Amino acid sequence: MTAAEKTKPVFDFPVLNGKRLLLVIAGGIAAYKSLVLIRRLREQGATVRVILTEGGAQFVTPLAVAALSEDRVYQDLFALTTESEMGHIQLSRAADLVVVAPATADLLAKMAAGLADDLASTALLATDKPVLVAPAMNGQMWAHPATESNMCVLAGRGVRRVGPNTGELACGETGAGRMAEPEEILAAIAAYFDTLTLGSGPLPLSGRRALVTSGPTVEPIDPVRYITNRSSGRQGHAIARALARLGAQTTLVSGPTNEPDPPGVQVIRIETAMQMLAACQGSLPVEIAICAAAVADWRVKGVAGHKLKKDKGELPLLELVENPDILAEISRPGKNRPALVVGFAAETQCVIEHATAKLARKGCDWIVANNVGAGTGTFGGARNTVHILRAQPSGGAIVEDWPELSKVSVGERLAVAVADHFASGATGR
Repeated sequence: MTAAEKTKPVFDFPVLNGKRLLLVIAGGIAAYKSLVLIRRLREQGATVRVILTEGGAQFVTPLAVAALSEDRVYQDLFALTTESEMGHIQLSRAADLVVVAPATADLLAKMAAGLADDLASTALLATDKPVLVAPAMNGQMWAHPATESNMCVLAGRGVRRVGPNTGELACGETGAGRMAEPEEILAAIAAYFDTLTLGSGPLPLSGRRALVTSGPTVEPIDPVRYITNRSSGRQGHAIARALARLGAQTTLVSGPTNEPDPPGVQVIRIETAMQMLAACQGSLPVEIAICAAAVADWRVKGVAGHKLKKDKGELPLLELVENPDILAEISRPGKNRPALVVGFAAETQCVIEHATAKLARKGCDWIVANNVGAGTGTFGGARNTVHILRAQPSGGAIVEDWPELSKVSVGERLAVAVADHFASGATGR
């Protein structure tokens, strides 16, 4: 690879290259995430103009916003210089998409009521462009009937929404109201310009059922110790989110993870491989199964009922037994076999060779192979480099190499590949 190739930007979402975004940053602690969003949008080749509300400026500085957006920051509705150079009407209509992140309860209420008492609310009322909001607020505020009513009004006007997620809130409480992560918002922005999701017709995976596994499994040794692995669940959760975004009725079976539940996805939480197998079998039949979980290969045969003690320096004898092969079980021919079964191969060496062997051995249709060796940062990281292996009726596999992408982008791209697979009328093995 040449030096020029190494420095050439790799776009996770090529559709964003050249797009013009107007970002409204309202007052909330989640405003710091918007700085990351600006940087990510700029990395994708998009231009970003920012309206910073008075409340937003309490959490992020105009200087930081200007430095990241490489443009001036718009704050005051009655700024003579700003209005003479670019009035609020032109500002609201010069973008391809208007994004509000964070979207506070106050600003959402103004949008629903059609109020225009500052630059942000005035620009939102004056725009003729699509609008995407990323709500962020206390859980009680999000669940309040007034907010629910406002969101219904905005949805009826075509305003799209990403999040909020469920998790720990800035106020110390736990619940819904946490603003979506920058990568999620980035994916939602890209969805506006994705030809698969444009138009008034059905989404490409509407009417189809999907099953995704994610995260590690935890195999107990005794009440306090266990066997597990370094999987974070980021990739599996991103895939489930992307399938649901394209219209699939998606069930996510997840081991222990800190990842937020993907919106619009049914989540079944498990710990052990045996529990994961039972949950997967209970979720069948489906048309799409993507096994992204890092299932422990072995479990302890006899789990101790009490904490094992060190006794005179002697090591306890742990007898291991093999866990069920969930991917092979789902791929087994029969009436409940999904039309498309996708497995994952996490390898540390000879990635393609080992993945090709696994594809034949498991009986699945596709394998997503990646390198998780030391130094790759794949386990627990935000980015991934994968290879898609598609089984051929005559034997062997077609290999497609993808560039390094964020895990959110890998999920989006894989979901699109699944949609294309069904749109082409292709079948599994």
